[in-house]
This record gives sequence, structure tokens and C-alpha cells, in this order.
Amino acid sequence: MDLDKSEQLIRVLVVDDHPLLRGGIAAVLDGAPDLQLIAEAGSGQEAIDAFRTHHPDVTLMDLQMEGMDGVSATEAIRAEWPDARVLMLTTYGGDGHAVRALKAGASGYLLKSMIRKDLPDAIRAVHAGRRRIPAEVAEALASHFTDDALSPRELDVLQRIARGNSNRRVASQLSISEDTVKTHMKNIMSKLGANDRTHAVMIALKRGMIEM
Repeated sequence: MDLDKSEQLIRVLVVDDHPLLRGGIAAVLDGAPDLQLIAEAGSGQEAIDAFRTHHPDVTLMDLQMEGMDGVSATEAIRAEWPDARVLMLTTYGGDGHAVRALKAGASGYLLKSMIRKDLPDAIRAVHAGRRRIPAEVAEALASHFTDDALSPRELDVLQRIARGNSNRRVASQLSISEDTVKTHMKNIMSKLGANDRTHAVMIALKRGMIEM
């Protein structure tokens, strides 16, 4: 496959806090003559700095990283470079993670288990201006499309409950009344179709809406 390297190569920045995974991605890219790895980063802040230096055509962004995560890094990059094209990489198939990534400006979302088989085509699709979302994630998004979304306050309350805090402790942490916390939990369980607090936490964790 002959290429005019100055015009046809898709220049890729890889962001992941695991060097072994970056190495695996590099190997996949090396096998695609139209894709060129131009830089690597191991954190969200490094991703921003690398983007500023190299201006890649497509950025492969790990969703979960210590410190600044992939969503925050994507938001920062897109704020400075609105045309930046980001393909989010994750081990999580829940719709909550996908919604966060897409709202942050990601053009695509790919499970890490699919990298070896699907990564090159996903990069090409994103570079061409198309969205790329795995079928199982798209199905999860569609199945909850009409659900009432949890508000930021409800997500905060549920996250604190998931960490083992009582209603009283959550109320103290947020400087609200215990009755308000109970009302939030009632609304949360209704929106998620949960039977109780534990069920609500399990649903939210499975969907990637909160983290332990």
C-alpha cells in the first residue's frame, strides 16, 4: 500500500497510564501502513501537553487514569482545540461511561478488548468525521435513552452512599438535611428502577454512573 506520507498518514497520539497497553497499541498501529504513532502520554495532563506539541489527527484516550481522567483531559483538549478528534478507550461497557465520554466531546468509544481487531478501522472512522461506538455500548445507550437522568446532586449522593456512608453522614458532608438525602435516594431508586439502596448502587456501578 503506497502512501503519500505527507497527506495520507493519520497521526495518532496514545494516552494510557499502563506502558504495556501503550506498547500493545503501538504494535497494532505499526501493522497499519496508514497510521502513524507520533506520541505517547501516561496521564491526562501529559495528554494535553502532547496534544499542544504534536497536534495529532486522532487521540486515543484512556477513560480511567489516576489524577486527571480521560473525560477531563478530553474536555480540556476540546476546549482549546474544538476540532480535536478523540477516541475513548475503556474496559467499561456501561452506558454511563459512554455518556460522559461523548458529552466531553469524544468522537468514538472503544472497549479495550476490541483493540487488536477493531482499533485501526475505529481510528479511520473517527478521522473521517464519523462516530464509532461498539454495538453492545450502543445497545446500552438505547435501552436507557428514555430514562430520567440522575442529577449531579443525585449522583453525588449515590456515590457517597456507595462508599458506605449513612444518610446522616451524607447530609453532614453536603450540608443538607437528612430528610433531603432520603428524598434524593427515593428519586434515585425511582429513576433507576431499584428496589432499595443496595440495588440502586449495584445498578449505577454496572452502568458506569458511579465508581467504588
